[in-house]
Amino acid sequence: MGETGNREPVENEGMDGTTAVVTGASRGIGEQVARTVADHGAHVVICAREADPLEAVETAIREANGTVTAMRADVRDEFDVERLLETASRAGDESGVDYVVANAGVYHGSPGETPLTTESYAAFDDHMRTNARGVFATLREAVPHLTDDARLVVPSGSVARTVQSGFGSYATSKAAAEAIARGFAADLDQPVAIVDPGQVATSLSGGGGRDAKAAANMIHWVLTQPDPKAIDGKVVSASAWREATR
Repeated sequence: MGETGNREPVENEGMDGTTAVVTGASRGIGEQVARTVADHGAHVVICAREADPLEAVETAIREANGTVTAMRADVRDEFDVERLLETASRAGDESGVDYVVANAGVYHGSPGETPLTTESYAAFDDHMRTNARGVFATLREAVPHLTDDARLVVPSGSVARTVQSGFGSYATSKAAAEAIARGFAADLDQPVAIVDPGQVATSLSGGGGRDAKAAANMIHWVLTQPDPKAIDGKVVSASAWREATR
């Protein structure tokens, strides 16, 4: 897996010549975000744990005349993430990273059927390592490479803020991820937004909800359109996006 050649010009809404990093890009929201930002002119750097599905996304982006660099990387391993961001910083037309979408996440069990009372320690640990520590590693390793106008996004969901039975340590890990995002928002000059697209039809949700492409369009909007101060450290909801884009 590696870099592509030149791409045809597209309507880019300010993303042409930029570099975007998307973790967990082999399926679901991450895949659709990667395709969307590539369609709008960004050189997208994608990663996932599994090489085969990641290569399929890379091929699809290339076939659509997008520019992509794909790396197998595990966000639980900070050295993998460090290499990912270093590669991304050199991937585009100019040095540096313009957009980061810390999307990689896991859910062990069936959504809504994993109460804390019966949660395994292994599931708890991996939810926290992937969904919380993985976000921390992605944002932290991005810091040395961010351009002045960079934007960072952490996808999340209502279970991070509203107690719901049966979501166990997954909900706990997403609450931690949101706290991490707010901490980076306080410490960085660049904005860090938490994006809650609502329930999206992915393997993590059990297949119910809106199409992942709609969530990707929402994230693309957050990366390119709102005033940075309006999103920094804030939760951007699907309703707020729909209202702003009427």
